[in-house]
Amino acid sequence: MNENIEFLQAFLKNPGKVGSIKPSSPELAQKMIEGIEPRKDNAVLELGVGTGAITKFLQEIVPDDRSYLGIELDPDLVQLLKRNFPDMTMIRGNAVNTTSIHQRSGIGKIGYIICCLPFVSLPNEVGEKILLEVDKFMQQGNCTFRTFQYAHGYYFPSAIKLREFMRDRYGKSKKSQLIVKNVPPAYTLSWSTK
Repeated sequence: MNENIEFLQAFLKNPGKVGSIKPSSPELAQKMIEGIEPRKDNAVLELGVGTGAITKFLQEIVPDDRSYLGIELDPDLVQLLKRNFPDMTMIRGNAVNTTSIHQRSGIGKIGYIICCLPFVSLPNEVGEKILLEVDKFMQQGNCTFRTFQYAHGYYFPSAIKLREFMRDRYGKSKKSQLIVKNVPPAYTLSWSTK
């Protein structure tokens, strides 16, 4: 089935947990993985994998199945991901349990967190729990957290809260130019302890 249709179905089934009606564009995906060099002791953690719009670019640079962990909540999307990316470790789970999922996965130290979760539409308490999970990996050092925010939601309270949370701990974000070829247009935001 077409990736756009799969994504739209996931959105219609659960609009509170899927932040868009269309997967990330190739331009946004490439910006999200820019500079990433995964390996077993510097693995990539992808939160909110969706249909794999970013994963298909990650699979080109991930050297083996011990260098990537994808976490997705939607069971139908997880089945799709396991079919489309059989050599990548995909786990159905909630991002509020990221550290325990990682521990059980057997994947090595996380060096990169690629976050595609729709913080703008998540309940505040859920967003806060996820950020605390991200913080645990960042505190271990040598880790980069990268997410994106849509231009139209950049000043929503939950978007500002995410940036303030990360800024207070890891300084000002590295913000990309507006990626206008994405629907809707978006910025990537990165914080690093590398």
